Amino acid sequence: MQTIHIVNQPFQLDSPIKKWILVLIATGFLSLIMFAPGFKLALLIAGAIALGCGCTYLLLLKATVKYTLTATHFQQHLFHGGWVVKWSDIIDIGVCQYQHQGWHHPLPWIGIKLKRYSPYLDSICPRIASQILLDQRSLLFLGLRQHNQHKFFEDRVLDTEVFIADNGRQYKGLLAMLANRMGYQRNNYGYDVFISASDLDRPIDEFVGLLRRYLAAADQERNG
Repeated sequence: MQTIHIVNQPFQLDSPIKKWILVLIATGFLSLIMFAPGFKLALLIAGAIALGCGCTYLLLLKATVKYTLTATHFQQHLFHGGWVVKWSDIIDIGVCQYQHQGWHHPLPWIGIKLKRYSPYLDSICPRIASQILLDQRSLLFLGLRQHNQHKFFEDRVLDTEVFIADNGRQYKGLLAMLANRMGYQRNNYGYDVFISASDLDRPIDEFVGLLRRYLAAADQERNG
């Protein structure tokens, strides 16, 4: 399988959108300098416009989520870091389901079930671990509620107990909290790692299908 890179934001550095924005900014600056009543006022307004554009662009960069799929691994890139897992460490990939009164309702989350936690935990920095713990609080609550365990939410949302992996390695702090959260979420949904549908560039079912094709190709390569 060839390596592909996926981005959830159409606003890229070399995109036509950016070029048009730069043209509009330049036109605005020239208009201010030429027609503003005072040069200092024009510079002040131009500086304010530049600051606003810079802040907007920074927010766009922070909201951008990228993915890399290769023959051997799957990686998510966030603004402050990311994580990576090998296909050989993945058991299953699917859309999360919420069970209520015998009915299964799909959730806007992709789930990944891992064979072991340590490679994933070793690839992630504490800052991203903290972001995941915060961003997926509602997913944890919903999972506990479907099993009538939501009364334990406060105890499990930030479980600081030391986590001991299969290889005997101990994880503490944020990585321990993330590992414990993964264990609770496996009981809730059957998955350990989650990707929000809002972070995708295509419908969730299409993204799951793409990941499964890479997973199947990697399994065939190992067993072939």
